[in-house]
Amino acid sequence: MTDPHQQLQGALDNLDAVFAPLAGLPVAVGGCTHCYAESDLEALAGPVHEVPDALISSVAHKVVDHWDDFPGLYRRLTPRIVRLLVADELDHGLVASRLLAAGWRDWPAAERMALEEVWHAWWRSALHSPAGGAHITEVLEALSVTAGTLVPWLAVWAETRTEAADRHLADALGYWLFEDGLADLRLGFCDELHAPPQLLPWLLSLEDGRIRADQMREIERIGYS
Repeated sequence: MTDPHQQLQGALDNLDAVFAPLAGLPVAVGGCTHCYAESDLEALAGPVHEVPDALISSVAHKVVDHWDDFPGLYRRLTPRIVRLLVADELDHGLVASRLLAAGWRDWPAAERMALEEVWHAWWRSALHSPAGGAHITEVLEALSVTAGTLVPWLAVWAETRTEAADRHLADALGYWLFEDGLADLRLGFCDELHAPPQLLPWLLSLEDGRIRADQMREIERIGYS
């Protein structure tokens, strides 16, 4: 089986290829001239691969009304934005909210499928990564908010019986349970996804031994209260 990290790189390359016709076309870009110089707008109107990373990052986070055609601009820049997101150089919840605002679910099927391929590969790569901390919750936030559901991502997590995946689960619970956050956990910059209705039943359904006893007591307290 292909290494999860190699699968992710292949999915990112495919995303570039699918969006290449759109990314290479010169377009007219209008936006807030208080925040962006004319040279920035000219760069955004040219080939996407030539746009500086710093400008891509700025557009990825900027509010929707800064642009004359926000959905068109965001769609065009998506492969560059996603690469920065996967590299942890962007705010996960904010980019997920911006993708929703850009209407990504209404894009042509090939573009949607290429982005979904990246999401699935990124999730498997993240679960197999030895790095710990709250990062796994940020990846999950980006994926679940854009998809509108936690269900497929939690299903993959349940099936991934590795030391790394279980360590990520313990780290995620440490983050979610802090100050009772799990009771009303909301994901996305605009709180688009209310997590407990999907997350709590999943946590309570996991096999014995997947969750530490002290964490399970807190989950049961919240879930059954």
